[in-house]
Amino acid sequence: MRPSTAPETGGSAALWLWAGQAIYRGPSLRLDAHSTAVDCLAVGVDAPFTLESDGVASTVRSALIPPRRVHRVVAGGDHMMFCYLDPGSLRARACRERMTLWDNDFGLNHREEAALAAAARDRPEARSLADLVGSAPYPPLDDRVAAAMATLLAHPAHEFTAERFAAAAHLSESRFLHLFAAQAGTSFRRYRLWARMLGVGRAIAKGENLTTASIDAGFASPSHFSDAFHTLFGLSATALLATGVRIVVLDDAGGIESRTRAC
Repeated sequence: MRPSTAPETGGSAALWLWAGQAIYRGPSLRLDAHSTAVDCLAVGVDAPFTLESDGVASTVRSALIPPRRVHRVVAGGDHMMFCYLDPGSLRARACRERMTLWDNDFGLNHREEAALAAAARDRPEARSLADLVGSAPYPPLDDRVAAAMATLLAHPAHEFTAERFAAAAHLSESRFLHLFAAQAGTSFRRYRLWARMLGVGRAIAKGENLTTASIDAGFASPSHFSDAFHTLFGLSATALLATGVRIVVLDDAGGIESRTRAC
């Protein structure tokens, strides 16, 4: 797999990474049932797909899948787009507002699904796709939670604990964990896992091998990373890399928005 600093165009697979979000656009993947630590907007680029969860199957063109919900996506066409969003981000909040139907906590029928599919079919550009997914002004997150989120993203290998952030915020650990979950939309532990996954992606984009990248991002071992990746994304990291996916790092894009950037 080749790292890149420019958006991938055409029909090949691409994975764009921000500090707190990722977009995959490429061939449909055989995904096992899985859950994610973040919001995931799935879009059938050239055909509707089937979303399965809790024994119920729905055929849709777009679906917003919340964190920690086991589900399976069965593609109906050759290409899919998956947009992974930190639940506490402004873009995730805007995306939720663009879902026109809700069923059992799943958002269905994104208001711009036709435009998203059309944009992803030919020469997709990451920022344009992201703006279609969700873009709107919102008040900033609670500074204490935003600071913790930004720190976890910036230093994925560090063993930061909830107790450490709670002390910095002058809160009890239980109160901080409750506030974090309410603001971020996922647990502290799951969010930290996402930050480490993002760290691996950035290292791979710079040319590191998977083993080195996973250790440097804070995973205890390559097998720990492999198991966690499969749990989050429904396939192995090696299977994703085998598609020839091109990683594109967009460092200048905005991430978590807050008046406070560090903790």
